[in-house]
Amino acid sequence: MQYITIDNKHIYPSKVVCIGRNYTEHIKELNNETPDEMVFFIKPNSSVSNNLIFPKGHESCHYEAEISFMIEENKISAVGFGLDLTLRDIQSKLKKKGLPWERAKAFDNSAVFSKFIPFNKDITKLSIELYINSQLKQKGDYSLMINKPDEIIKEANSFLTFEDGDILMSGTPSGVGEYKVGDIFVGKILYEDEVIVEQTFKAI
Repeated sequence: MQYITIDNKHIYPSKVVCIGRNYTEHIKELNNETPDEMVFFIKPNSSVSNNLIFPKGHESCHYEAEISFMIEENKISAVGFGLDLTLRDIQSKLKKKGLPWERAKAFDNSAVFSKFIPFNKDITKLSIELYINSQLKQKGDYSLMINKPDEIIKEANSFLTFEDGDILMSGTPSGVGEYKVGDIFVGKILYEDEVIVEQTFKAI
């Protein structure tokens, strides 16, 4: 079983619950339509990774930085930085055919996480930044989310159960794109513009 880390302890999420198209500018950059209802997809435990591993056998992979939450007793208990890795070319083909996205989203090591920290403060003051090779690529915050985390949890509960330790990925702001082996990622979660989580990943 794959794990995340919080307070130097290993937590084994049964799944990662993701919401798509949750930032307006990201919807625009991919020429997608704004959905009438929340768009969910699931990444299995096998997708969880603490390392940024470029998927074997593929020439292109996109990064998507996301404020990520650990869920306990159906509530947010911790926060971390997450990368939703996406095989965009495969996803585009599947979408055109009206087929599920698992091949593009749920592959091994496709959910990359920093260490998590306990969090019981005001989530409205959270923001995220992603730097690649020292250049700011993505920046977003709670106010830009179309669907807020508490609303997402409530809607998800209409068809699934969060097990303690499961992860919610809350969507990505604009600025997604390709990366390559050797790139240096620095992911940050900020609270009231002060960094509370920071982690560096080297794409291998």
